[in-house]
Amino acid sequence: MLNSNSTLSAFVRQNTSLQRVKRPDRGRARDWRIHTMRVACLLERFAGCRSRATGTIATAPTPCYAPTFPTTQRARLLRHFRRYAFLLARLGAAAMLPNPSAAVAEIPFTLTSNDVAANQSVPLSLVFDQEGCTGGNRSPQLSWHGAPAATRSFAITIFDPDAPGRGWWHWAVADIPATVTQIPGNASASGMLRKMGAVESRNDFEIDGYGGPCPPPGKPHRYVITLYALDSASLDVSQGRPALIFEHEIRTAALATTQLIVTYGR
Repeated sequence: MLNSNSTLSAFVRQNTSLQRVKRPDRGRARDWRIHTMRVACLLERFAGCRSRATGTIATAPTPCYAPTFPTTQRARLLRHFRRYAFLLARLGAAAMLPNPSAAVAEIPFTLTSNDVAANQSVPLSLVFDQEGCTGGNRSPQLSWHGAPAATRSFAITIFDPDAPGRGWWHWAVADIPATVTQIPGNASASGMLRKMGAVESRNDFEIDGYGGPCPPPGKPHRYVITLYALDSASLDVSQGRPALIFEHEIRTAALATTQLIVTYGR
């Protein structure tokens, strides 16, 4: 029980702040604490007034209201009370609603590799084995997580944007099943991708499958490894089609992408 008119407002003032919210739409909205304070004050004026005779909270509201508030003022205060009480109830209900984004944190779509690291040089085992290069030409191991729930398949491309002209396609593979979350190293040459139902393009070395980095001597080139989550289980492409055609079909069906950029120079 409250034993004075000031108890409720003292509690609210002690636990709330009357500062305005700093928002771009400044002036249109105030902090909900101000509305809480107003409702608290109205409650006191209606139900917490003192009895002049005893100095305690009146047991019946009518004797207390009558000498203090005229009828028109009571009606006006009642309208304000209802308005702010309704607003407070809406604010409280909104605060109690579950927030799905807070309850289940969204996992970002991420691509990683045991063979290469972001912005680091490609190891010799992944470098091309022709055109003056003496690498192992093994496709990289890749792992991913956080794909959209609607994903029906994956696709992977490797592109060199620093090559002369329009760039250079080193790899494009599509129709990787949605249940797959990683591919092992050398999955292209070993036939692993074909066994899982995936198809590979013809790269710009005019070879089906993976062709590793082999830039001309000079400044290192960037190699963009892109993983696509697709909304289609199978694209309208077949083994050995040009990588540029693969890339067009892949982009048409893409739900989300994630990239890993590496370098190589000689």
